[in-house]
Amino acid sequence: MTISYEDFLKVDIRAGTVLQAEQLEGARKPAYKLRIDFGPEIGQRNSSVQITVVYRAEELIGSQVCAVVNFEPKRIAGFVSEVLVLGMNDFDGNVLLVRPQYPVANGTRLY
Repeated sequence: MTISYEDFLKVDIRAGTVLQAEQLEGARKPAYKLRIDFGPEIGQRNSSVQITVVYRAEELIGSQVCAVVNFEPKRIAGFVSEVLVLGMNDFDGNVLLVRPQYPVANGTRLY
């Protein structure tokens, strides 16, 4: 199935900087809860991410990630995840984060 460029633009993917990262207690699968700054237009948002195999919580703080910022919020283990942080599997099936290669302004849109 193909989509139009207008359809692609409906998915709002932005870069943000991780401000806080800690274990999400009560999750069925090990996960972190993140607080991410997407700049003045969008502000700070929360996300739940299942990336504990490859990343330590403390190394995520200060790093940039890419996330879909216009999904409906989802409750996970009592935590409201407001954005979908993007990742893809490595050869072993572990999630690797999708990130800018070089620093960009928080809130920069992917196109």
